[in-house]
Amino acid sequence: MKEKGYHSPPGNGTAAGVDVGATLAKIALRTPGHATQFTIIPAAALGDVAETLERARPGCVGLTGGGAGDLGRLLSHEALAVNEFAAWGAGSTALLKDQLGQDLATERHLIVSVGTGTSIMLVDGFSVTRVGGTALGGGTVVGLGSLLTALPSFTRIAELASAGERRNVDLLVSDIYRPGEIALGGDLTAASFGKLMRVGAGGPPPEPDDLAHALMGLVGENIALICAGLAAASQVRRIVFGGSTLRANPALVDVLREITRALGREPIFLAHGEHAGALGALLLATAR
Repeated sequence: MKEKGYHSPPGNGTAAGVDVGATLAKIALRTPGHATQFTIIPAAALGDVAETLERARPGCVGLTGGGAGDLGRLLSHEALAVNEFAAWGAGSTALLKDQLGQDLATERHLIVSVGTGTSIMLVDGFSVTRVGGTALGGGTVVGLGSLLTALPSFTRIAELASAGERRNVDLLVSDIYRPGEIALGGDLTAASFGKLMRVGAGGPPPEPDDLAHALMGLVGENIALICAGLAAASQVRRIVFGGSTLRANPALVDVLREITRALGREPIFLAHGEHAGALGALLLATAR
């Protein structure tokens, strides 16, 4: 896999971009005259990813993400290595243009990749800079979620969370202070999972759906707080969220939206946001 000097092999005009993360490989496939197709394959099945690309016979392939090198070695032709943050910047901007229009998409903003962990980047025109991140993300959801709910599946944990109520598990400000005793809203979380202290004192055991919802609250609140602080430091108002952890996960999306707005920033959730890196890899590879 080459960083520079890419020469595309003979192909059918199709171009592909792949973002190989720690958990999932996201594929963007563009054929002349057709809309871009998006696919997700487990990153552990890199052979399947390679077979998908070989069947499509793309004339140009861009690879990004931590597993890009491993995938490149499985392909029968050369592919272009694309910087992960540059790929996310290009892909998110393209998705924003489709979603909001050209003018709004070019405003300085943060792009947040909520994957296995979370990376936060400042997009300023063609410049993309990683400004922070957190180890909280989909890996946290699956890791802790499997221990809390006995469900090892991200999809099932997300479904369970959408039916839960984290107030039954989290300790709120209103559980500690009476109205007017402190200048904080009563609905704010004082301690994530704080009510579990009562279980050991004879309280009722928590429901799995409430635990799953509380986990999304723990992850979402902390990501949103970090993003809002970085947005203030970077003097931007818009925070754009993408990444596979948000896919079919309304509970986490709701928490991110609520906290981001409460902190005075504008949250935007990308359609196909889990494929921003793959689309950016495609776009940057075809631009060479």
